[in-house]
Amino acid sequence: MYSGKKILGLIPARGGSKGIPMKNIKLLNDKPLIFYTYDSVKESKLLTRTIVSTDNKRIKKICENLGMDIPFLRPSYLAKDDTPTYPVVFHALEMLEKMDEYYDIVCLLQPTVPFRNNNLIDSAIKLFIKRGTDSLFSVRTVPHYYNPHWVYKEDKNNLLTISTGEKKIISRRQDLPKAFIRDGAIYLIKTSIIKNQNSLYGNSISYIEHTPEKYINLDILSDWKDAEMIMRTG
Repeated sequence: MYSGKKILGLIPARGGSKGIPMKNIKLLNDKPLIFYTYDSVKESKLLTRTIVSTDNKRIKKICENLGMDIPFLRPSYLAKDDTPTYPVVFHALEMLEKMDEYYDIVCLLQPTVPFRNNNLIDSAIKLFIKRGTDSLFSVRTVPHYYNPHWVYKEDKNNLLTISTGEKKIISRRQDLPKAFIRDGAIYLIKTSIIKNQNSLYGNSISYIEHTPEKYINLDILSDWKDAEMIMRTG
């Protein structure tokens, strides 16, 4: 345990993906997609236990053959296209508590982001505990031309207004504040926030910048083709 904290690694991997059918076990460079996330888990020294949450027996078998831990099957009603992540995380904690296992922090690792910086997991955990926030997630810097201060929305008079609500336009790129987007590689959440606030974020969110040489977030088939290109050229 790190600083007395029990940390659960959780890899969600349902079977019913439509954008890329069975994407979690689809072969990318001759390895199931989920393998790449598990590879990152294996280098972590701070995760107490890491499990896979799946509803699918085929995924379960493939994961077990890779050496992964699947202590239960997720019910089908938590594996639909419109199922949010929160109840999946809550269900995993609930199931483990029935086995008399309790955790302080959940480390959510999505297999759809297969490429992570070396030591990202442990670096994020250390930063999270140091900052003491309710949650932490990995981010990428938004290019200046997509900065929210340079993004406009249409008002009721069909006129453009700055998306941030400000009246004055920041004209120089150098004066723009940094902006970030979640990249999906890692989320850390205090279990107390999950259980008491029904949230994966809470009231205070910290971040870790993530800049791997290779990056992709797989959602649709064209993303998969991009991932294959990255593997060929990267």
